[in-house]
Amino acid sequence: MLTKLRTRFWAIAGLVLAATVAVADVPPKITEAIAKAESAVQAIVKIPNDQRTFDNTLGAIDDLSVRLDNDTSLTIFMQYVSTDAKQRQDARDAEEAVSNYLIDLSKREDLYNAVKAYADTKPALSGEQKRFLEFTMRDYRRSGMMLDADKRKRLTEIEKELQKMSTDFQTNIYEDETVVMLTRAELKGVPVDTLHTMKMAVGGLYVVPMDGPTFSAILDYADNELTRQKVWTEYKRRGGKKNANLLEKILKLRWEGATLLGYKNTVDYEIETRMAKNSETVAKFYQDLKPVVRKKAQLDYNELLAAKKAQTGNKNAKLYPWDQSYYKNRLMMSKYAVDSQKVAEYFPVKAVFDGLFQITASLYGIEFKDVTANASSLGLPIWHPDVKLWAVTDKANGELLGHIYTDLHPRENKYNHAACWGLQSRKVWSDGTVQKPLAALVTNFTKPTADKPSLMTHDEVETFFHEFGHALHNVLTKANYGRFSGTAVARDFVEAPSQMFENWVWEPSVLKLFAKHYKTGQPLSPAMLQGMKNAQTLGSGLETEHQMYYGLTDQAYHTAPGGVVDTTKVGVDLLHEVELYPNPIGTMFQSSFGHLMGYQGAYYGYLWSLVYAQDMFERFQEKGILSPEAGAYYREKILSRGGTMDEMDMLRDYLGREPRTDAFLKHLGLKK
Repeated sequence: MLTKLRTRFWAIAGLVLAATVAVADVPPKITEAIAKAESAVQAIVKIPNDQRTFDNTLGAIDDLSVRLDNDTSLTIFMQYVSTDAKQRQDARDAEEAVSNYLIDLSKREDLYNAVKAYADTKPALSGEQKRFLEFTMRDYRRSGMMLDADKRKRLTEIEKELQKMSTDFQTNIYEDETVVMLTRAELKGVPVDTLHTMKMAVGGLYVVPMDGPTFSAILDYADNELTRQKVWTEYKRRGGKKNANLLEKILKLRWEGATLLGYKNTVDYEIETRMAKNSETVAKFYQDLKPVVRKKAQLDYNELLAAKKAQTGNKNAKLYPWDQSYYKNRLMMSKYAVDSQKVAEYFPVKAVFDGLFQITASLYGIEFKDVTANASSLGLPIWHPDVKLWAVTDKANGELLGHIYTDLHPRENKYNHAACWGLQSRKVWSDGTVQKPLAALVTNFTKPTADKPSLMTHDEVETFFHEFGHALHNVLTKANYGRFSGTAVARDFVEAPSQMFENWVWEPSVLKLFAKHYKTGQPLSPAMLQGMKNAQTLGSGLETEHQMYYGLTDQAYHTAPGGVVDTTKVGVDLLHEVELYPNPIGTMFQSSFGHLMGYQGAYYGYLWSLVYAQDMFERFQEKGILSPEAGAYYREKILSRGGTMDEMDMLRDYLGREPRTDAFLKHLGLKK
């Protein structure tokens, strides 16, 4: 998952003026940053219109946006990773303050008039500058500058309310304290390493937390179906009624804001700036995909149900969502001779890490250096002993390209999934100096123990490569303006580079570089890898339908008339409508569906971008998975460009043809 801290001027409608910041306890550093941004705004608006140039108007807006980002992003980011409660709260206050300022700034008539005065000269621009002006005028329209004063005031109120509610929604998820109390007998089959991470309560009960690694281990291995059901149900209730109620208020406000601006619904507003453009295109995308996926999903369902009937001896057994991972895992072992626990022994985190660096260094002509010890001299914080800071340089000329943080293991109150944050953008300043990008990769891989290193499941290795794909997209950019740096592309394309990179973890030539047993050093055997590859599309139909369920629920929430939705009922009803499972009464998955804050109306982008990811990957298959030539071409045509050109034009240039869906369907084991 790619996460953007919403501090950039045009990324959102942003924060209140320094003199009127209405957020309690804003850290002084943030107040100073806002004041500095405001001074820059005043300098822009004071320029006589007949003296306006791109550099002193739009270029200056990019300057102040990037400086504000630099001054605030790390402070705001701490809400996701800090061990200190006050620092996390300061981060949330900072985000609200900065966001409120940017909201007001996006509606400032004096700044708008300055930009419009320059636009009215119809300057002969090209490349990034032409795109910058077009996007800026578009964004002014989308921020309500064409509305009358009363409507614009109401839109501003809505955006500020939404910012606070969105932060509260996310906070409720990663500070959720849901646990399930289970006996050792109820946890039969769960790996001992997982049990050792749990706290013990009086009476010998295990306190089972709802972090990703623990949840996955129980769904994969717990022999007791009731245990799987209990954990699955509680996991799907994280955030609870508090977040369900909050979400329903958010949906109403989003609808009100979108319709104030003249859009039919929230989706049409949200994805106007993306590749799909409108809700009808998304609806057709799913409509065309549904029957194709259902054929494979039905085969998967029948195969897993047969496995359950055989294991339980109950010919009337039914298959439920909490059974899917467990019986897939059993089939992996019985049908494909793949034991995921045994496979994990070949993927110690350090070896995977080293292998990932080796592969990307060779592919893209770059080098990595651990500069954690120098972080303070670079002005960068290290917030926990698990954190590392890496410098990325160009092998050809030694040029520093950027820095990447890694924070790999779970802890209390930390963001509990895997994501990459873009913390600073690439920026060429007016004096020719270049600011280098900074990204942070945050995951939750099992911590090492006294007698065993941290071991990763193959799924986790795939996730690691995915998130590292985002990090590389951030640091290998050559964009001149922060506005288009790195992952600042259409949101329904941004996952494509990271999804494409997942393919490497299935390639023998790649795995032989680092997949070695943590005790013996023996490489992953060809037979084991072949079994994994044979099982690669096991359950792919069900898993794709589940992705569609998330996306279609998101669409249903954000196209509902008036934004009035019983989110729990819609979430429950749609599961059976989209998937083959019965309605999961008692759940409210939407309360912990963090993508609804950031990907709202646009979760379809994960499947949408996978089409392009697999199409792009075909060139590596032709040229060689580890081919530096293919890597250099991809770096030049996709990664370096960031958002500097239209995504479809970028794809056509890379592919040398129109995009196709064939590779996408093959990847999922589907046929038209």
